[in-house]
Amino acid sequence: MNIAFPGESAEYRAARDRLLAKEIELRRAMEAVSALRRELPPDGLIPEDYVFDGLGPDGVPAKLKLSELFAPGKDSLVVYNFMFPRYPKDDRPGPAEGATARLKLEEGPCPSCVAFLDALDGAMKHVEGAGFNFVVIAKASLDRLTTFAKERGWRNLRLLSAAGNSFKRDYLAETPEGFQMPMVTVFHRDGSEIRHFWSSEMLYAPADPGQDPRHAGTIEPSWNIFDLTREGRPSDWQEQLEYD
Repeated sequence: MNIAFPGESAEYRAARDRLLAKEIELRRAMEAVSALRRELPPDGLIPEDYVFDGLGPDGVPAKLKLSELFAPGKDSLVVYNFMFPRYPKDDRPGPAEGATARLKLEEGPCPSCVAFLDALDGAMKHVEGAGFNFVVIAKASLDRLTTFAKERGWRNLRLLSAAGNSFKRDYLAETPEGFQMPMVTVFHRDGSEIRHFWSSEMLYAPADPGQDPRHAGTIEPSWNIFDLTREGRPSDWQEQLEYD
């Protein structure tokens, strides 16, 4: 493969070729990890058919069972656990206007989760079109969730409230103190059985120095874009709900 960009030096090409070899190595490693994930043995059955507050097909608030979140012919369900309310020590500004702005800061949504969901909202039609189910579950009430979704301009995310059940606690998306955690959880349906398949447990694993947990890193667009630049991931920056 002979590739050259305008004005590049021999030094750049040699360094870039070495990097390319590492990038190919990383791709192979990611494929190997994905294969190991797919080969996981069956995990535990869900302890109950959790009931959530959500919007029915007619847009009217309804009680929805976990089993009802699987569309016909789609046997994998991906859940993102939205930190709404946010972590208590998170002092980043809340929304500047709207009903959500009137909540106490600690009762509002996590800016990092919001940035993540901003990107996923646009991807949902493609995820569902490929044959997968995806929902966002928060501890906040359905009214607060739907209000914020309208204020944020989300159109495609399916939002559910777990305020009335123990789902988030059971699946490690809530600490014993009641703090919310941004876990990604995947369930698989086989006939009438629904089992836990995989969760982003790296959230709880020790991170190497200078690194964030990256438990959802492979589907996080913003930070992956930063990795392509000379500057890399900014060490003193966090997502915000609004920017100047």
